[in-house]
Amino acid sequence: MTVFQQRLGFSFSQPILLQQALTHPSHINESPNNQGDDNQRLEFLGDALLGFLVAEWLYTRYPGAREGELTSLRAYLVRTESLAGFARELNVGDGMRFGRGEAASGGASRDANLCDAFEAIIGAMFLDAGLEKIRTWLSDFLALRTVEIDAHRRARDSKSMLQEYVQGCLKVTPVYHIVHSEGPDHAKQFTAEVLVNDQVLGQGSGFSKQIAEQAAASAVLHRLQEGDTLECT
Repeated sequence: MTVFQQRLGFSFSQPILLQQALTHPSHINESPNNQGDDNQRLEFLGDALLGFLVAEWLYTRYPGAREGELTSLRAYLVRTESLAGFARELNVGDGMRFGRGEAASGGASRDANLCDAFEAIIGAMFLDAGLEKIRTWLSDFLALRTVEIDAHRRARDSKSMLQEYVQGCLKVTPVYHIVHSEGPDHAKQFTAEVLVNDQVLGQGSGFSKQIAEQAAASAVLHRLQEGDTLECT
């Protein structure tokens, strides 16, 4: 538990809260004396805190962003896939307690479990040290990921711009397909294609399906800026 706290960069004055945050319901269900609590109540609390604190961080970080863009960025950061990715960076799965069945079926690598655990850790940190401590910790945590967040923001703009162009020109909406993925679960890279009227217009890659789709849209916009055109109706 001490090693995990060092990796987390947060020292708990009440370690029992961290233990609870890392306890999957299956562990309690299989405990003979059914002692202690699982992480579901802490997950509920952490989910609400993340929604608020991420929104606050984005509001401060991007003063020129409009409501829709901020909403999209918040949804991107607090979705299951993103939070599970954060949990993998911290090796949360290695410290979790599962029942035998859940552990044997790969519970430590399942996105839903890792997402719940990350949210529960946020809830536990709040109860242990208060709002200002968790605000500072989360701000520092997100600041280390600004390159990825900025890239997602730019790529999202590319998708919006491409959709507006195609809808205005062809009266249809671009369609995206993931055509390839490779690499380990914690660093998987996806390749996406963007199609209009069943014609492939561009391709892009990234470490999430959304980023790959956005990179594909960016590639098409680049071609259009270089002089390529779509045959408008």
